[in-house]
Formats: sequence, C-alpha cells, structure tokens
Amino acid sequence: MAISRVKIAAAALTAASLAAAAIAQNSKNPESLLPPGFGEPVAQPGGAAPSGAPAAVPTGTVQQLPSNVADNALLPAPEPSATPTPDAATLAQYEMPPFARRSLDFVGPTGASEGGLAPDAWGSADGRFLETLMRRLSAPLPSRWLSIALRRALVSQVNTPRGLNGADFAAERAWLLLRMGESVSARALAQSVDIGNVTPKLRDVWMQTALATADPAALCPLTDAALRDDSEPGWVLAQAMCAALVGTPGEAQPLIAEARRARVASGVDLQLAQKVIGAGADSRQAITIEWTPVVQLNAWRFGLATATGIAVPDSLYQTVGPQVTGWRALAPAIPLADRIEPAERAAAMGVISNLALVDFYGALDAMEDAPAVLSATASDLRSAYAGADVATRIGALRQLWQAGTAPQAKYARLILTARAAGRVRPGDGKDEADRLIAAMLSAGMDRTAMRWRDTAPAGSDGWALLALADPDATGRLGYSQVSGYAAARKRQLFFAGLAGLGRLAPNDIERGAQELDVRIGTENAWTRALDRATRERQPATVLLLAAAGMQTGDWRGVPPDMLYRIITALRFVGLGGDARMIAVEALTRT
Repeated sequence: MAISRVKIAAAALTAASLAAAAIAQNSKNPESLLPPGFGEPVAQPGGAAPSGAPAAVPTGTVQQLPSNVADNALLPAPEPSATPTPDAATLAQYEMPPFARRSLDFVGPTGASEGGLAPDAWGSADGRFLETLMRRLSAPLPSRWLSIALRRALVSQVNTPRGLNGADFAAERAWLLLRMGESVSARALAQSVDIGNVTPKLRDVWMQTALATADPAALCPLTDAALRDDSEPGWVLAQAMCAALVGTPGEAQPLIAEARRARVASGVDLQLAQKVIGAGADSRQAITIEWTPVVQLNAWRFGLATATGIAVPDSLYQTVGPQVTGWRALAPAIPLADRIEPAERAAAMGVISNLALVDFYGALDAMEDAPAVLSATASDLRSAYAGADVATRIGALRQLWQAGTAPQAKYARLILTARAAGRVRPGDGKDEADRLIAAMLSAGMDRTAMRWRDTAPAGSDGWALLALADPDATGRLGYSQVSGYAAARKRQLFFAGLAGLGRLAPNDIERGAQELDVRIGTENAWTRALDRATRERQPATVLLLAAAGMQTGDWRGVPPDMLYRIITALRFVGLGGDARMIAVEALTRT
C-alpha cells in the first residue's frame, strides 16, 4: 500500500508538471474554572497553533442580510448641488482613491504580522504549476494539522507567483479553501481583490464563496459586470435578489418574472431566489419551499436556504462532499443544535478549533430547550472543567471520550476536551495519561503536555507523543527505544516522525529504515519537487506539495516514508511546530 500511494502522488505530481509546462485560556481569573464559551462570546473558528508555529488564521463572520426596516421619513429633503455633478472618472476616484487600491501583485487577507506566512512564501515557484496542483488536490485532507497549516498559507498576503494574474491566483486559492471546508476564509480571500480587478475566474469562485457562507448580498457588487459578460443563470437571479436586498422590490419582481418566463431556473432553485427577494425591505412575497422533488444538494440550494432560515433535509446532506460539513459548522444562520455534530467533524478536519468547539457547547449549555443528548454532553463538559473533585472531572472526561465511536468522532472528542485535560495534574491522572496527553496535543498544547514527561511510562503512547511534541528537545532517542514501541504500523510512524524531526542519529535512521521497511530514500517526481521547494525555502510550496502527497481518505493510507519526507521538509522551511503536531497526529489517529 505504501508504495502504491507514493506512486499515486508521483503520478499526480508528474501530471501537474506537464500541465504547468503546457501553459489560535485566561488563567488569571480565579473566579471561574469554566472554559471560554460558558457565558462568554463565541470564539472565531480556526486551529490553535503549537509553540513555535505561527498563529492560526483569523476568520470573519458571515454577513447578515440587510435590515427589513427602512425609515427615510426623518431625512431632510435633498437640495440641488451648488456645483456640477462630477463625471464617472472623478466619482471612481472618490469611491476608491489610489492610495486605497490593492495591488494584484500582493494578494491575501492575512499579513505576516497577523499570523500569515511571509510575502515570498511561494518563492520563485512557477504559477501554472502551483495552480495545477491546487486544482487537482483532493480535499479535505486526512491531517487536521496539515489542513490548518495549508489554510494559513492560502490566506496569507503573498506575492503573486510569476506567470499569473493575482485575481486568478486568488480564485484558485479560494476554490481550494472551499473544498477544504474553509468557507469563511475562502470568502475573505476572494474579497481581498478590488471589485474592479475581479476576473471571470474569480467571479465564478466569488459566487461559490457567497453561497458557501450563505451570504447572497455578497453577489451584488459583481452582478452588473457579470451580466455584461454572460447570462449565467446564477447571476440573472442574483440581479433580482440584489434589487430586493437594496430596498427596491419593485425592480425585483419584473426581473424574477422575466427569469421565470425565460426558464432561467425552475423548481426549488427559483423558489429559493424568490425567498431571498421576500427577505428584502418592503417585500410582501411569501414563498413555500418544496424539497420533496430535490434529490441533490448544491451550493446554490445550501446557500440560499441557509440565508433565509430554511432547514435543508438531512437526507440531502448525504449527497454532498465532506467540505459542506465545514460550511455548516461556520454558518451562524443554522440553529445551534443542528451545528454541533458538523462542528465536531469540522474540528477533526481542522476547520474548527478547540476553543470554538467548547464555545458551541457552552452556548448549548445555556439553552433551555436543547436536545437531551446534547445537553448531557454539555453537562459532562462542564463537569470535566469544574467538577467537585478530581475523580468527577476524570470521570466526565472518560464519558466524553467513550461517546465517540468512529475514528473521526474519537479524535473530535480529544479536541473538545483538550483544555479540560490540561487542568488535570500529572499525579492525579496516571491511569488516563495516554488520552490526556493526546487530548492536550490535539489542540497544540505542547508545553502543557510536557508536564507529563516524568509520568508517562517509557514505551507508552503518551511517552511516544511527548517525544515527538517536545518543543525544546535537544537530545536524541536511540533506536532500541523505537524498536520496542507499539505494533508495526505505529512503530513505523513513530520512527518516521522522530527521523523527520532530527531526533534520531543518522546511523539509527539508516538502521530503522531497513529493519522497519520505511523506504525514506525513495525518489520520484513528488520527492524531487518537495526537495527543490525545501532547498529554495518556499514554505507555502512545501505545504501544498505535502498536501498533494496526502491524497488519501484517512491516516491509514499515508505511507511512513511520505510522512518522513513531509516532516523533514516542514522543519527545514521553518514550520517545525506544524511538523511536530503532524507527527503527533499520525500516532494519535492510527
């Protein structure tokens, strides 16, 4: 299996090469032991960064539809202007003066000072090659921590690679973010390009980001330009929706009637557009949505239904990819109880952080009409943080961990309980040391976890996780310590992680590669591209190539030699914190 996965990655890399050639806890408050979320505002989604890694990318909130209330009666009557009305060119300068215009040579919503990568993160990599890799990348990724790191690279304010238009490169990055489940980050990236510079490619992706974030109003700035170029049905209906959203329903009704006569759309797609029009100011239109004939959910149906408070049937969510899980988790218009299960899965994907996930349950805990099962989980989480004694807190943690049965659900519960686990003292939780350490590290709490260094027995899972996660490690382990650890698959991954992090001597690396059959010396198109990006210190390119190597549904399909290559490359380009967390995750989820 390992060899075939390497061949798949190499083949994908070769195809990409040919295509390119052709063209983020307040401990000072003694009054409460509860985590953020129980009685506090909801944190922004994103991944917590381990020590030594840049902070997670901040994301925005979904824009709400305009208010239905428009009171112009108190405004003074307009008077004639004392000066001539300026021409269009002059008005354009007032709308976007030169100093406020953003260059297409430097695009992205997150600067280096805000947690993004450096402007030269893509280095001198060929733009067509990068775009082809992005387009062919299968997402979501099996690794939560690699997904978090790749998101940071994609939203960073970076120089546009050679051979590309900055707006088109932003479109390709946003499209990949959408497939990763990162709808809010994708919208922020698309909107980091000035309206006047939006290309047809970015316009298409812009619509997808607006729908994925349930924000039809985001379509309005581009509607007129889109209709000048083509008559794509989405933009035809957007014109009618936007007329209603800006308070002119008298214009919206003829437009929607014309669209119906021209059969631009029908059925639920037309009904949803009419529902958005009904949400506009002064609209008296009432529309009933009929889901019975619908057999497939798409971005249009998800976005407009969510924006207007229409519940999408659970059966339709079974017809879409896992990226929609992230969209659901990030959509505030969806009722909280309906977002909990997607939020847990999104946390395992890297879309939702530990703090945001705890916030979900904290808000749920305050609800009077929450479903019994979810209320019980929120109660267990409260006990895990603020139980009367150690036995109560650890008992609540066990209850939460046992609730997850599928691999992704088990990992999500580790993320949920990370900071509660961090409150347990090493002397009090010896029997659960492995899971307590794994929970802390799932949220990047490496220094907190290192308190267990003298408690976790040598050869245990907790001991192995700490050996990989140690942010201050200076010594090296001996091969005898690796060879006596766990079963074969875990032993291989442990070896690959230690070797990639430089925590084994060269002769032990050679010995382990032979005895454990980890072919770290394999060369192919993927390894050569990764080595080249590493030598040229291109962290963003390294992250994209690392993701291209992980073209598999879960960690069972990631070969140890590929893990070694990825961790080594990340460490050499300054992403050591991410490398350590990926190595830890490999053991935790195997």
